[in-house]
Amino acid sequence: MLQSFSIVFSIAAFFSFVNYKWLKMPATIALMLMSLVTVVIITLSKSIAPDFYQFFCDIVANSDFRSLLLDGILSFLLFAGALHVNIDELAKEKWPIILFATLGVLISTFIVGGLTFGAAQLINIELPFLHALLFGALISPTDPIAVMAILKKANIAKSLGIKIEGESLFNDGIGVVVFSGILILTGMGEHHGESSVGLEIGKLFLEEAVGGIIYGALLGFLGYQSIKSVKENPQLSVMISLAIVMGGYAFASLIHVSGPLAMVVAGMIIGNKLNVASNQGATRKLINDIWEVLDDVFNGILFVLIGLAIHLLKFDTGHLTLGIIAIFIVLFSRFISVLIPYSLLKHSEMSPIKTVTILTWGGLRGGISLALALSLADNPSSEVILYITYVVVFFSIIVQGLSIGKLVKKLYK
Repeated sequence: MLQSFSIVFSIAAFFSFVNYKWLKMPATIALMLMSLVTVVIITLSKSIAPDFYQFFCDIVANSDFRSLLLDGILSFLLFAGALHVNIDELAKEKWPIILFATLGVLISTFIVGGLTFGAAQLINIELPFLHALLFGALISPTDPIAVMAILKKANIAKSLGIKIEGESLFNDGIGVVVFSGILILTGMGEHHGESSVGLEIGKLFLEEAVGGIIYGALLGFLGYQSIKSVKENPQLSVMISLAIVMGGYAFASLIHVSGPLAMVVAGMIIGNKLNVASNQGATRKLINDIWEVLDDVFNGILFVLIGLAIHLLKFDTGHLTLGIIAIFIVLFSRFISVLIPYSLLKHSEMSPIKTVTILTWGGLRGGISLALALSLADNPSSEVILYITYVVVFFSIIVQGLSIGKLVKKLYK
């Protein structure tokens, strides 16, 4: 796996260089597109250079996308993104963010699941209702990694950006809990049998979501106090921040709390406390610089892997058709799941529908959805779920990612 990771890292660095020098596209989109082109070229060369083709297949297989993302680089990316989130600004948008990340995810899960189930029946694809709900759960949360990477270039209004960014940071943790709960209903998740399924799912939410937030707050507080105590040694402060992410995320899985939510909360606490501390300029600068580099590095690796992951799919007309239909289903459900919570709140905007439209189009899906789809290897519907997930993620990153800035300019010109 280390060899595969090293090769993927080298590819990401090379593609980043090519994009910086010549393509000038948003980095995440450029890396994914170049990876897709690479897959096509290598696949076409199968008959000419079979050994090289097999070597490439081994790289993709040994990379273990699901484990690499969920058990590895996700913690770094979420912590890096949360470091720069202003808690005071986030607090001003707390109710939209809370409603989008909870009620919105639940609404979207059931709309996507129900409509995808119906669409599958229409085109004669075997997809049980609970398995369609699994797809709804894994595709409903917006991906904070994709969202934050694209929004850096979108130039949208500050309050709107905070809504999108804040929701994406929290709803992936909630989405994983919903996903795990539906797994219990399908009989594939951990269920101890003595308690009811409803009680088991409620317990799961308390342990994972609430426990993750509390654990993250504790981790952030202890982490900052440790960094503060060695403020005269910025290099050691960076090492402490790395230990918080690596050790903290690993321990979260042992105590069964949400690692992603813990990293978001810990990152926000440490970042905000460092930014208000006037006597930690050197420490703050080094931590911010190091984590910005790590953010770029792991983002590059992630989006190269998303592009290479197309190699895991076998062409199937029926699955592709369902995937294209799923694009429209996901966009429709995103609109409804934003509109309903948004209508429960008071707003200062003259045209709330414009905000809902941008929140809909700016709700990108990415690596987390793919990783969850890949985790369903033992599910009889795993192949179709992975296929339609990839189609939706591809459309989301390429089409929505490239056009969100233009949409904002058009609506607010």
